[in-house]
Amino acid sequence: MAAYLQWRRFVFFDRETVKEPPGPDGGGGKPFALPPGIAVCDSGRGSLVFGDMEGQIWFLPRSLQLSSFQAYKLRVTHLYQLKQHSILVSVGEDEEGINPLVKVWNLEKRDGGNPLCTRIFPAIPGNKPTVVSCLTVHENLNFMAIGFADGSVVLTKGDITRDRHSKTQILHEGSYPVTGLAFRQSGKTTHLFVVTTENIQSYMLSVKDYPHLELDTHGCGLRCSSLSDPSQDLQFIVAGNECVYLYQPDERGPCFAFEGQKLIVHWYRGYLIIVSKDRKTSPKSEFAGNEAQNSDKQVLNIYDLCNKFIAYSSIFDDIVDVLAEWGSLYVLTRDGKIHVLQEKDTQTKLEMLFRKNLFEMAINLAKSHHLDSDGLSEIFRQYGDHLYNKGNHDGAIQQYIRTIGKLEPSYVIRKFLDAQRIHNLTAYLQTLHLQSLANADHTTLLLNCYTKLKDSSKLEEFIKTSESEVRFDVETAIKVLRQAGYYSHAVYLAEKHAHHEWYLKIQLEDIKNYQEALRYIGKLPFDQAESNMKRYGKILMHHVPNKTTELLKILCTDYRPLGDNEGPGTLEGKKANSEEFIPVFANNSRELKAFLEHMTKVQADSPQGVYDTLLELRLQNWAHEQDEQIKEKLHNEALTLLKSGRFKTVFDKALVLCQMHNFKDGVLYLYEQGKLFQQIMHYHMQNEQYKKVIEVCELYGDQEACLWEQALGYFARKEEDCKEYIAAVLKHIENKNLMPPLLVVQTLAHNSTATLSVIKDYLVNKLQKQSRQIEQDEQRIKKYREETTRIRQEIEELKARCGTVCCLDLCRIELLFSFIKEKMYFVFLTLLPPLSPKIFQKTKCSICTSALELPSVHFLCGHSFHQHCFESYSESDSECPTCMPENRKVMDMIRAQEQKRDLHDQFQHQLKCSNDGFSVVADYFGRGVFNKLTLITDLPPGKAVTTIEAGLQRELLIQAKRST
Repeated sequence: MAAYLQWRRFVFFDRETVKEPPGPDGGGGKPFALPPGIAVCDSGRGSLVFGDMEGQIWFLPRSLQLSSFQAYKLRVTHLYQLKQHSILVSVGEDEEGINPLVKVWNLEKRDGGNPLCTRIFPAIPGNKPTVVSCLTVHENLNFMAIGFADGSVVLTKGDITRDRHSKTQILHEGSYPVTGLAFRQSGKTTHLFVVTTENIQSYMLSVKDYPHLELDTHGCGLRCSSLSDPSQDLQFIVAGNECVYLYQPDERGPCFAFEGQKLIVHWYRGYLIIVSKDRKTSPKSEFAGNEAQNSDKQVLNIYDLCNKFIAYSSIFDDIVDVLAEWGSLYVLTRDGKIHVLQEKDTQTKLEMLFRKNLFEMAINLAKSHHLDSDGLSEIFRQYGDHLYNKGNHDGAIQQYIRTIGKLEPSYVIRKFLDAQRIHNLTAYLQTLHLQSLANADHTTLLLNCYTKLKDSSKLEEFIKTSESEVRFDVETAIKVLRQAGYYSHAVYLAEKHAHHEWYLKIQLEDIKNYQEALRYIGKLPFDQAESNMKRYGKILMHHVPNKTTELLKILCTDYRPLGDNEGPGTLEGKKANSEEFIPVFANNSRELKAFLEHMTKVQADSPQGVYDTLLELRLQNWAHEQDEQIKEKLHNEALTLLKSGRFKTVFDKALVLCQMHNFKDGVLYLYEQGKLFQQIMHYHMQNEQYKKVIEVCELYGDQEACLWEQALGYFARKEEDCKEYIAAVLKHIENKNLMPPLLVVQTLAHNSTATLSVIKDYLVNKLQKQSRQIEQDEQRIKKYREETTRIRQEIEELKARCGTVCCLDLCRIELLFSFIKEKMYFVFLTLLPPLSPKIFQKTKCSICTSALELPSVHFLCGHSFHQHCFESYSESDSECPTCMPENRKVMDMIRAQEQKRDLHDQFQHQLKCSNDGFSVVADYFGRGVFNKLTLITDLPPGKAVTTIEAGLQRELLIQAKRST
């Protein structure tokens, strides 16, 4: 039970007396007066409705223009205006006696200027007339209940506006007058509350037979009951003299100790309006109302049951009723005046509460008025400021917490930065993070608060509670925890939220747990494992070299993260570029060698850098090794690697490595692979290995003939006795004819130990060869002259036989081999006069070898053809198809000889006329004139010399035929 005296009183309503509207002459301003004799009233549909003792019903709209019509002949006793329909239900009397009539009026329809009365029926329960005490109508127009003074309740079910569609029956009978009725609609369930002077009952009208339940054994007077709105869950309010009770359809609810004799009870917008006597006097009859006490003052109180305060309280003279319309309350007094109570706006009411520092009440009031979140936040802020100024920091922070999301956090944080208020700041920041409204600075501040307070439990709770949703900036939290020395918490966050870089940085730089860091990298996806090994590989290699090497082997061959439950073969492993991890092994040559050898073994197509580094490593080990057996093993390993064929594209690099480490066998092998035979020989020359020099010349002299010349020059410059090696070189030069004898003599002239006896055999053999060559050349000249003579005779014979040639201006044909030089023969031909006729005795075709038949074609060369064979195979009508290829070769040779003869003459002329003969020779060398070109070579064995002569003869005959 709420104590009435503890409730605060406020003036949340403004009281005014309704004035008459100004007239045309500007008059007005007087209090508005109702017609005398007003007995009952109600409101709704934009009007105040009154019933008087003369049977008239009056309507007062907002314009204050009264209108009326005669509803009854005698008096109006009850009115009920529906709020959702323009239907008015009235009870009154048309004749003397107890004969009340119920009339239903349709205010939207007119009958002779008056509202249309759609239904009239007597209000009599049974056959005994009695006085109507109360009336109520359901807003759906399907129920109407009438209470009587004898304790009866008549229920009309159906369309209340028509007789045919409704049914009337007695719902309740009792011995106590009915003082109040109210319909309650909840979903599809309809209840009717019935209150008498002695009890309260509820009927369920949605069920057949209308079951009822007695809610209490005490009642109330007339007009002392009402039905609340949904804000109070549509409870039935009954106001007794001691308390005000609230009822649900099936039970009694709370009660409020509002003392005093209650005269009128209404419900308005969440407020309970009670009119009671100003002084405690016992009425003559509770049911009779206040007729005997007309002169008493009455108090009107407006209660806010939700927020537990009195919104308004005032004294009036003899209140007739309190009506609600147009957003205000209208109090009708017996003197005919109307007083309007206008509720203040919410902001004004809140300011009144703020001035009295009633912030809790202001908050409740704002919530009940459905103030928006911004307005509530401002109230919380003001309340927090008030508490903060009073020194109540704990209470203040609770109010500031309620402003989160609306009030800028920095406003609150600045107030609590003092070390003594760090607990309050921590609470605020915690809530800020729970609502996911914190930024990185807030996270930093909260974690600093935890660390300052040394509150590890709260810290763990903060970072471990949000399993599904992170309410703070993780990276910022990791930084702060690391800076504060909470490494385990920082590592937990980094691992949980996959901040791999931070996890590894803390493990390696702060905790120094290298084993765990290496294990963590092995669980990462390939790309992240690769990048982190590049970043931290050197540190790990320094502290855990073996395990780091093993992880790198896996990473560069077939990497799968540890803990991957994929079956073998279901997911192809990835592999990194092994060359990129070579810098990781700085100062760890043993692990580097193991890694490189593993890569070359399991992955033959490893990058070239792997092989280069492995070669360099092996050469270094070989160069620094002192044990001969181990050194031999290392020597073989390095040479084997060189011979693996992996250094073809980086030949120069491998050669430099071998030279740097003085790896002789490797250098020679690479020289040989690169066909650098001169470098091989020079290498042996530098080491004065004479036999090796000769061996190199013998091995590669055929591919590079200048090696013998260089060897001769090398031995010629030696002051030592190298006669044996010089003789060997001269022998090969002689066999291959590599150098002119004069050049050999000049070369050996620089050697003081080389005497004439060294080259005696060479010179003798060379002179003998030249003598034999001269004899052969002379024999050949003699042979060519004899051939020329014979050819001339044949030409003469051909001229004599061919009369057609005589008409030509050709005087002679002369074939002359003039001289022989360097096996090059120059031929000069001269036409001779014609000789005797030619007899053709061929019997077979030279093409098809069949017997000749006319027509046929004969050539002076002695070949004969069928005409059709000749036409099919011949390229020219004037040339023999059989001799044509040989003839063309001879002609090409003759043209080449003529061109070279002209070039020789030109060269000799320029050489004689020029002042600088060397520049002329250099110019001809640059143009390639002296390049060796063999035009006529020695005839192959077995081929008769007459072939050339026959070819020349055929060419001459063809030329003669063309001339004819």
